[in-house]
Amino acid sequence: HMLIATDGSDLAGRAVDHGLMLAKGIGASVMFVTVTDIWSSVEMASESVRGTENPMKSYEEMVGALAQKILADAKSAADAAGVDCETHHVSDSSPADGIIDVANEKGCDLIVMASHGRRGINLALLGSQTAKVLALSKIPVLVLR
Repeated sequence: HMLIATDGSDLAGRAVDHGLMLAKGIGASVMFVTVTDIWSSVEMASESVRGTENPMKSYEEMVGALAQKILADAKSAADAAGVDCETHHVSDSSPADGIIDVANEKGCDLIVMASHGRRGINLALLGSQTAKVLALSKIPVLVLR
């Protein structure tokens, strides 16, 4: 049972494709996970100053819709590849913590993820979330670059 983490970025898409190819080859099922961060009080205050009536609700709706799209795209790729999958959105968590928690809860045997995502694009080797998963996971991690 494989967990494939995705944030919808192009690099994460390559990890999705590679993970699906591996899952199909070994007959594994897949759990797709996307994680949305905890809202920032500074960002919420800025949105409030800009006139957003309920910035927390607006943020939750926006990230929820984005997570649904990311997971729907991943599920479509799995369906096209003939791989059984489930999807899971973790909200209000750091990506690394959310990925590790779901992998442990679902009894995954492997975590597949990209070397960096949207926020780590400027990091030279590994994104901070990927490095954290590698450091803290007791489950093997396959990192795609």
